[in-house]
Amino acid sequence: MAGRAQPSGPAGSGAPGLLPLLLLLLSAAAIIPRGDGQNLVTEDVTVVEGDVATISCRVKNSDDSVIQLLNPNRQTIYFRDFRPLKDSRFQLVNFSNSELRVSLTNVSISDEGRYFCQLYTDPPQEIYTTITVLVPPRNLVIDIEKETAVEGEEIELNCTAMASRPATTIRWFKGNKELTGKSEVERWSDMYTVTSQLLLKVGREDDGVPVICLVDHPAVKDLQTQRYLEVMYKPQVRVSQNYPLQGLTREGEPLELTCTAFGKPQPTDMRWLRVDDEMPQHVVVSGSNLLISNLNKTDNGTYRCEASNAVGKSHADYMLFVYDPPTTIPPPTTTTTTTTTIPTTITDTTATTEPAVHGFTQLPNSAEELDYGDLSDSRAGEEGAIRSVDHAVVGGVVAVVVFAMLCLLIILGRYFARHKGTYFTHEAKGADDAADADTAIINAEGGQNNSEEKKEYFI
Repeated sequence: MAGRAQPSGPAGSGAPGLLPLLLLLLSAAAIIPRGDGQNLVTEDVTVVEGDVATISCRVKNSDDSVIQLLNPNRQTIYFRDFRPLKDSRFQLVNFSNSELRVSLTNVSISDEGRYFCQLYTDPPQEIYTTITVLVPPRNLVIDIEKETAVEGEEIELNCTAMASRPATTIRWFKGNKELTGKSEVERWSDMYTVTSQLLLKVGREDDGVPVICLVDHPAVKDLQTQRYLEVMYKPQVRVSQNYPLQGLTREGEPLELTCTAFGKPQPTDMRWLRVDDEMPQHVVVSGSNLLISNLNKTDNGTYRCEASNAVGKSHADYMLFVYDPPTTIPPPTTTTTTTTTIPTTITDTTATTEPAVHGFTQLPNSAEELDYGDLSDSRAGEEGAIRSVDHAVVGGVVAVVVFAMLCLLIILGRYFARHKGTYFTHEAKGADDAADADTAIINAEGGQNNSEEKKEYFI
């Protein structure tokens, strides 16, 4: 972009007559020294459009030689600390025998190019610095093929970064995961427009997830835009058991199931049915709930909850197996038979104890519901505990019966011992002197008058 070359020396377009006159005066005042040992140094400048660029011309081992700065058209911007070029965007930042530093504000694309630093020595020295202007993208837009997609569809997204310099690089992200797109670059004059295309197959997990278009460009940081995906999907159905909360579904007990469904749009139609059979009449269905108040073996089967929306239909199954009700354990019974012979004191006692009859819960026939090894161990432990209880009860009953029999034997022995022997009365008193029985009775003590006193008392 450099303009037509000019001979090394002062040049300018701002004041064509003044600059040569000034140079003649300086030449007359002093002799221009030689440039031995002096080095002219500068650096390239990269600046974002609209920012400030600073150009520095420095001299190492300076001997007070004249420094000047020229633009790409080789017009003098500054000669020492004097500005011949009438452009107020150029401002003197620093001037000394060893440095000339100039700032350029509000940089534009037209300012890009080579700027020359000149040192008036014998021979003259010249070095150039390049100003590069960066232009960030003017606009960043995501276009999506469908505002609302259905799960399983492949949609197309396009991200466009317009009018940048240099051409930008576009990266895609879905959430925190980086994706790969396909980019195309178009050049308009000194500007570049980049479009990146992304093909994305969406699922229900993508609903509400942001798709991000991010720009990699030296002129900007963290420039990005995003669009949130909206994905419709058919219901997701789940059946949960409210009662019984834990344990088996047994005959005679209630069962309550609840069906929940989530989808987009939200399901509006939900129904219960029994797979491969009719729904029992005693089953109560209320919205998403199913209730069986009294289970029996005829209720065994698979119960299905179906839900549907505008996208499709889904279902969830519940397999019901009704087990036998638990049985109770009857208390042990004891029968005692006692035979007693009177007046003898021999007692024949026979005590027999009938074994207790214990009920047990019938094991389920479904291997899916219970672990047979666990049930066998549990039943063996239960039967061992029952046998221990039976032996203890039988021993206690036998001890009580033996004690009762001993007490009974002692009481009967004392009773018979007290009432055994010969009984004597006073009715025969005086019979020895009587001629006959009648006389003996009359001659007894007291006669008939004392008959009231002749009484027998058995104690």
